[in-house]
Amino acid sequence: MHDKMLLIICSAMLTCSMGMSAAQPLASANSPATWSHGPPHDTGYFPIAVWLQSPGNAKRYRDAGFNTYVGLWNGPTEEQLAGLKSAGIRVFCEQNETALKHLDDPTIVGWLHGDEPDNAQSLTPRPGYGPPISPGKIIADYKKTRALDPSRPIMLNLGQGVAWGGYIGRGVRCNHPEDYAEYVRGCDIASFDIYPAVHESPEIAGKLWFVANGVDRLVNWAGPGRAVWNCIECTRIANPAKKATPLQVRCEVWMSLVHGSRGLIYFVHEWKPRFNESALLDDPEMLAAITAINRQIARLAPVLNSPTLKDAVSVACESEENPVDVLAKQKGGALYLFAVGMRGENAKATFHLGKVSGERRVEVLDENRTLVAKDGVFTDQFAPWEVHLYRIAK
Repeated sequence: MHDKMLLIICSAMLTCSMGMSAAQPLASANSPATWSHGPPHDTGYFPIAVWLQSPGNAKRYRDAGFNTYVGLWNGPTEEQLAGLKSAGIRVFCEQNETALKHLDDPTIVGWLHGDEPDNAQSLTPRPGYGPPISPGKIIADYKKTRALDPSRPIMLNLGQGVAWGGYIGRGVRCNHPEDYAEYVRGCDIASFDIYPAVHESPEIAGKLWFVANGVDRLVNWAGPGRAVWNCIECTRIANPAKKATPLQVRCEVWMSLVHGSRGLIYFVHEWKPRFNESALLDDPEMLAAITAINRQIARLAPVLNSPTLKDAVSVACESEENPVDVLAKQKGGALYLFAVGMRGENAKATFHLGKVSGERRVEVLDENRTLVAKDGVFTDQFAPWEVHLYRIAK
């Protein structure tokens, strides 16, 4: 999840076989219609998850608007599952012996591969790193897991190579993006992580749009049969000098959703200045901000789960270097536009709604202000990393 803390050192002498021969049978995605024990089919549900946390904190996360855990340390165990059930939190976990005793338990809504198989793998107890786990191995594990329980989706979380082709942590598979079209064949839900606000590489640091770029790439590789989720930063992780601001976190969230993410996983660990598994819970300002984000997403879940309108809106900005991206949805007779400034600069955006005549009231959600669209055109200002959500009634 944290790409081995960005400290992977790769040997140029490594060799690897990725196991992607033409003879390798490729798995097809498990249809959501078959997920009788998977995440709720309710259109009012949107998955908002937290990565690898103690079930002892599940009620606190539930109060902050989370509904799902992804991963359980050395689990699942009976105690962990009981704690999550008590808190009303669902979980994606490994399919171990304990989990297989709970196939009728609605607490478990999905299975989980090992984290970041696309990165160079530690040779522990020997020093150094070997090649990534091959896509062929991931596909084979997917088939085994699915054979034991086809009623739940199987999730695969990938590393920052999804968004950044030159990530050295992939070792001998650095600059091999073609691997990802194979990796995703071993899952029903594909996720990835990259944390630009705290990133130490100048190629990525501060460039929040790499989150959106990664979603775009993974959506393309996954195709229409697999959902894409992604991870969101909210702590220092391993950079004691930097931390994402609440504004940046909200921007990353809505960049993800606008570009097609269907589930969010917050990464809340912190290693520096000291290790803290649940650092988000010890950060009142960030916790309050994420709680507000989560609750807003929950309110808008029926809209987010509705079909995307491909040609309902276009947006033009004064500067092509400071774009605003937009997602259009329709629900209850109203048009919803979710718009996000994609750079850390001020931007003026003009929205064109197509064949709309006369004046329409544009409600800016949760901002206590309105705009007017005249003959389908309205303009708004975006501060650096700002998000605006609009509702336009018939």
